[in-house]
Amino acid sequence: MARGPRGDQEFVALSDLALRSVIGPNSRHIALVENAFDVLIESPGGGVTITGSARERAEARRAVLALGERAEAGIILTETDVRATLSLSAGGKPGAANQGLISGRRGPIAPKTEAQAAYLQMLERCDLTFGVGPAGTGKTFLAAAYGATLLLKGQVDRLVITRPAVEAGERLGFLPGDLNEKVDPYLAPIWEALDQIIGADAVRRRRDKGEIEVAPLAFMRGRTLAHAFVIVDEAQNTSRLQMKMVLTRLGEGARMVVTGDPSQVDLLNPRDSGLSHAIRLLRGVEGVGVSTFTAEDVVRHPLVARIVRAYDADAEARRPKPDLEDS
Repeated sequence: MARGPRGDQEFVALSDLALRSVIGPNSRHIALVENAFDVLIESPGGGVTITGSARERAEARRAVLALGERAEAGIILTETDVRATLSLSAGGKPGAANQGLISGRRGPIAPKTEAQAAYLQMLERCDLTFGVGPAGTGKTFLAAAYGATLLLKGQVDRLVITRPAVEAGERLGFLPGDLNEKVDPYLAPIWEALDQIIGADAVRRRRDKGEIEVAPLAFMRGRTLAHAFVIVDEAQNTSRLQMKMVLTRLGEGARMVVTGDPSQVDLLNPRDSGLSHAIRLLRGVEGVGVSTFTAEDVVRHPLVARIVRAYDADAEARRPKPDLEDS
């Protein structure tokens, strides 16, 4: 994609595929770029012309090029992708959102934020990774996508998914159906991710063959998980003893990712949560990585990030202040 300046204008050449994606439905994507950098963007054919100050043009050019590269990689751009790319481009770190591509059934799945890109790199490097942060940051989705990719490539024999069924008090007997049917409602986000990566039919076949396994956390006790990729979801609702139990299930050739939001503990005694405790104990241990997400990394509706920030601010305001008179 060649480019050349024209005074206060700059032309960015794009392929037809990239140009259509950058413009977006009803020119929505290009309007987001214009609003983000206060530039005028026109598409005379073969690319786009950017009009604005030198700095604004440079930032808009980075965003357009990054979006074009994602489109060329086979990614179907959404407004969420565009907003995330604009944030990265404005931060002067182009290309961060194009790292660690995962091949899915509908094309590559790429990280949408810098934190997601760092998370994927950590999953590649570490045998045990903690993904911690608010809902909507993609930590569970990317873990499932990465685990499915390892399974498809034959780098692990099984994908094992577990979570504490705190909402049912670890007593699932009153729910209808077999074990899978009892647990499935608690694992909907992971099934959605796996369906998108390898397809619902393939997921069903691999579950039947035992290559994809789901189980409540209580069923992990006494097992050794070898040559498996293990996802421990909603880990903020594990007790300290449960967390130690599941972490020590790792066997030869196994890898694990533990995801959760420490601000959403449903235990009767939130201080008993094993997630924060494990991170405190294991941060810095060789082979262990901790990836932290914030409200800025939320990739759902933009309102979700504002909701998370409002709740965080309320929690901070309610936190007991130290008694200065006693200090």
